[in-house]
Amino acid sequence: MTTQIYRDTWGIPHLRADSADELARAQGRVTALDRGRQLEVERHRAQGTSAAFLGVTALPWDLFARRVRLDDTARRCFAALERRDPETARWVRSYVDGVNEGLTSSSAPEFAKSGLLPGRWEPWTPLGVWLATHILFAGFPAKLWREEAIRQLGPDAVGLFAADGPGTSGSNGWLVSGERTTTGKALLAGDPHRFIEDPGVYQQVHLSCPEFDVVGLTVPGVPGIAHFGHTGTVAWAITNAMADYQDLYRERLRRTGAGVEALGPDGSWRRAVRHTELVEVAGEEPVEVEVIETERGPVVIGGPEGLDGGISEPAGVPPLAVSLRYPPRVTEDLGFTALLPLLRARRVADVDRAFDDWAEPVNVVQAADTEGGLLHRVAGRVPLRAEANRVRLVPAWEPGHEWHGWHEMPRGELTDDGIAVMANQRGTATPLGVEFAPPHRADRITELLAGRARWSAADMPAIHMDTRLGSAAPLLDHLAALTDLTPAASALRERLLAWDRRMDADSAGAAAFAAVRGAVVRRLAAHPAFAALTEPPAYPEVFLPWLALLPRVAFALEHLLRARELYGIDRTEIVRAAVEEAAGTPAGVWGDTHRLTPWRAFPGTPTPGPGLSGDHDCVLCTSSVPGLTDLSARGPAARFVWDLARREDSLWVVPLGASGVPGSPHHQDQLPMWLKGDMAPVITDFTRLEPETTGPSARRPVHEQHVDGFGTIRVLPLDPTADAETVHRWVSEQRAAFWGMNGLTRAQVTEIYAHMETLDTHHAHLVVRDDEPVGLLQTYDPAADRVGDCYAVEPGDIGIHLLLAPAGPDGDRPGWSAAVMGVLASYVLLGLDRCRVVVDPDVRNEKAIARFLRQGFVAGPEVVLPEIDIPDVFLPEKRAQLAFLPREVAFP
Repeated sequence: MTTQIYRDTWGIPHLRADSADELARAQGRVTALDRGRQLEVERHRAQGTSAAFLGVTALPWDLFARRVRLDDTARRCFAALERRDPETARWVRSYVDGVNEGLTSSSAPEFAKSGLLPGRWEPWTPLGVWLATHILFAGFPAKLWREEAIRQLGPDAVGLFAADGPGTSGSNGWLVSGERTTTGKALLAGDPHRFIEDPGVYQQVHLSCPEFDVVGLTVPGVPGIAHFGHTGTVAWAITNAMADYQDLYRERLRRTGAGVEALGPDGSWRRAVRHTELVEVAGEEPVEVEVIETERGPVVIGGPEGLDGGISEPAGVPPLAVSLRYPPRVTEDLGFTALLPLLRARRVADVDRAFDDWAEPVNVVQAADTEGGLLHRVAGRVPLRAEANRVRLVPAWEPGHEWHGWHEMPRGELTDDGIAVMANQRGTATPLGVEFAPPHRADRITELLAGRARWSAADMPAIHMDTRLGSAAPLLDHLAALTDLTPAASALRERLLAWDRRMDADSAGAAAFAAVRGAVVRRLAAHPAFAALTEPPAYPEVFLPWLALLPRVAFALEHLLRARELYGIDRTEIVRAAVEEAAGTPAGVWGDTHRLTPWRAFPGTPTPGPGLSGDHDCVLCTSSVPGLTDLSARGPAARFVWDLARREDSLWVVPLGASGVPGSPHHQDQLPMWLKGDMAPVITDFTRLEPETTGPSARRPVHEQHVDGFGTIRVLPLDPTADAETVHRWVSEQRAAFWGMNGLTRAQVTEIYAHMETLDTHHAHLVVRDDEPVGLLQTYDPAADRVGDCYAVEPGDIGIHLLLAPAGPDGDRPGWSAAVMGVLASYVLLGLDRCRVVVDPDVRNEKAIARFLRQGFVAGPEVVLPEIDIPDVFLPEKRAQLAFLPREVAFP
């Protein structure tokens, strides 16, 4: 069987194979090549082993992952999948085989800088990745918040603070029927709102085999296209339904000589499953975690000894613990049986049947086909149980809180004018949830769609990028009622009342509104009426974002300002003080402080992101936490328009790029489009695409950069065998005497670089200009090299050795070495996110030293590098001239 990978202008993979299984294998392989380190981070998160390389900051997640039994649940679900649907299980295995193939050939530098080495994926790993991605998606920790709010403020607090909380994710989506389009065929458009991650949470892909040809947005690490896809004759999209389908039980546990027991609803003590695990932590001692599971589910908070400072129980009553009951743990089903039918779908009815098998997360689905079929429904699994279960923690030892079946999934209808809008608001999914997003985004999209009789795919970005803030009214109403302000505050008040309510990046009015809003939030959160909520119980750290008071106030501000009475708080005076505070603070424009801050597993040196338009309640939903920060870590994780008249007129974009490899030309090349609201065309004609060939030219560059008047420079992982002839020729020349390989045979040179390929700390690259080899670059960790014994290594240092190819028959090449070295500085300092480059040329190599100094390097001390004579490596003693290039000097 043959498989072919193609790439479009944006580096998006387009895959062709002879069967669905071979296509899955190709998808896994290309994902590992494009997103290798991302895949490994997600695998470790699913296993609860990420602290082993990320350190103590990842420990809270790992402890949660172990206690909630993510990996074990994934294993069980895959075993059940093999029984229920062997074809899909085989297809998933093919994807995993491809991932493992790709990881073995992935770019080594991507892993080396983090200390993370590629591992092995198991058949259930994609299920674990899916589960880890969505286990907190329904926001069950909000029940912990409600429990505290009710305990401290009374039951009315649930409604007052109800809002799209800090831990949930939403989306915009809209369906326009053919009656309202310029082509007479339906359009689907939207943008999922999630944390903006680098690499992104969605991957654009085109999958083609004799059975199907589908484009869409996939979750890296999971085969197929689950959320957003277009088969040519039918398209679908989802948003978060905001359903509540996970329950928290207060458990009473006790230790016995045989283990741990839990008190059940029938009044009897029942044996709980119990064992301990060790969580490895980089730079720290391993941490032991006790894993307990009752008949309700895994214990995620506390244990037989209680909550470590949490809610206390009366004397003589066993201490409190909290277990989580979630559908896949109960049913051993993550809905993967829906994935292949979605790819094979031809009509809306096929999509509808496929989503009957959907499990988690619970989504609102929209679909349309070329024959006029339309679909608007909820898909997933929501248990039937008592109302109390949905709102707060319930006692496991009392009857009446058991699950007894599953909700029938609701279906929605299009409006009379042929549209359906889904933006996490109350509506079709209302019977399934407790808290929903405010209606502002949905109302604004509906209003915009009503403003034009006919829509085309090219018109849709005007909706995606709309910045009118629907939640501004309550604060502006309070401002309008203020009197007796200082002159500066009065002037600010007048400017805000005249403001157009658009949160544009270049808007001074938006910046002023945000400043006043932030001051109001801080003052409300600091009011004595809420003092009891400022210190949450000693719950595990992973749940604290849901329990922090200030974000809760920020996202519920509209309710808090409109409530008839708010625990005796004088909101007029709060707003007055906030306006006076903001009037005394210089303000620029919204984009000065509202900047993109993608989440990165390996943060490196922080750099300011671009200024953003939008806000939490705008259609352009770029969320910050008012009162805490204007920086935005959440927003549209992709945008798309699916055109049912002609798939080639469909559009898509992601925040950064198709590649997860820093320094790749496709790592962030879509960011300018994403910022402006532009989208790339969806290409499905393979004759318009470039096939990836085999051999050295097919190697994925770790960095690519065009230099005007010079050419395109690419940095490729060195292939010790394929590149042996070129490298041996260079290092054998007299001019390369200082490289230390004069006199070695080709086989010996190959052996040296094959050994280097096994190291985590040293890496070799071939540098090419317009596909012509022009240099040999070696990068290394100075702390793991003999040079590290000769100077004080600083965090973020990276060492390089550089051997440039000899001049051609034309002799001198003015500016040639400077161009190459400038690109390589960009790769190691920006692409690899390092702070300083160190070089150690031989003191006799005056040409190399002069070249480095011209490039901006600062001379350091002369040092003596000691001889190294160990198996596979011999380096003679060397007197070297150290020189350093700080990032701020190279890129001021």
